Amino acid sequence: MWEKVQQTVQYIKEKTGYTPEYGVILGSGLGGFTEDISIEHTLPYNEIPNFPVSTVEGHKGALVFGTIGDKKVVAMQGRFHYYEGYSMQEVTFPVRVMKYLGVEKLIVSNASGGVNRDYHVGSVVIIKDHVNLMPEHPLRGKNDPRFGPRFVNMSEPYSHAMMHKAKEIAYELEIDVKDGVYLGLQGPTFETLAEYRMVKALGCDCVGMSTVPEVIVARHMELETFGVSVITDMGNEESIGTITHQEVLEAAKKAEPLVRKLIRELILRY
Repeated sequence: MWEKVQQTVQYIKEKTGYTPEYGVILGSGLGGFTEDISIEHTLPYNEIPNFPVSTVEGHKGALVFGTIGDKKVVAMQGRFHYYEGYSMQEVTFPVRVMKYLGVEKLIVSNASGGVNRDYHVGSVVIIKDHVNLMPEHPLRGKNDPRFGPRFVNMSEPYSHAMMHKAKEIAYELEIDVKDGVYLGLQGPTFETLAEYRMVKALGCDCVGMSTVPEVIVARHMELETFGVSVITDMGNEESIGTITHQEVLEAAKKAEPLVRKLIRELILRY
């Protein structure tokens, strides 16, 4: 893994000469954030050594390098999921690469199903913690201490300071944000009603199929991390029978301007 990461980092640096401070992973329907970046380089995943290729609709599949204000950023237009058939090491490989490109702060976004009664379709949720119920762990196997320690402290997976700043910004910009605990499941099926009840019984507020592995690996390498989720369906009897991936993309698209504004301002001010 170490050699692959260094090979990929060397390729990207030779192509771009870029040292980004912020890494951003854009989830389903949120790829338009790249319009807020003054783009200097775009590298399709299929041209980058050792990179997987995104197979999910709504995930374009490119690394975008540029600036937001005076901050240098690299954004992933499309992420990789365990349910696509990739190993957890492949899913999280880009986070390793970001770290060695120079990234110090990681922002992850996703679309998720909500169970908190205070949420509605289109709610913007700041992720304050997570529960990992995925069947594989990205740090399983021999640990390479060059990346991080064998046992990772996960008492603060999402930066309290970044959350605080994001809430300040949301209040100032009159963006209605919630916060909540995200539960990570394998997918790719949407949850049954019984599974949604389980999510709620476990003390979680929303559920999705990504983010958790990336955040674990980010914390393994001591990247400061912020997570935001768009609620694209509600796990109740009224809505669960109709949900499709297309509806998820459409709901995320409607909330996208708010998420883009929040992320952009967080990068500028933090």
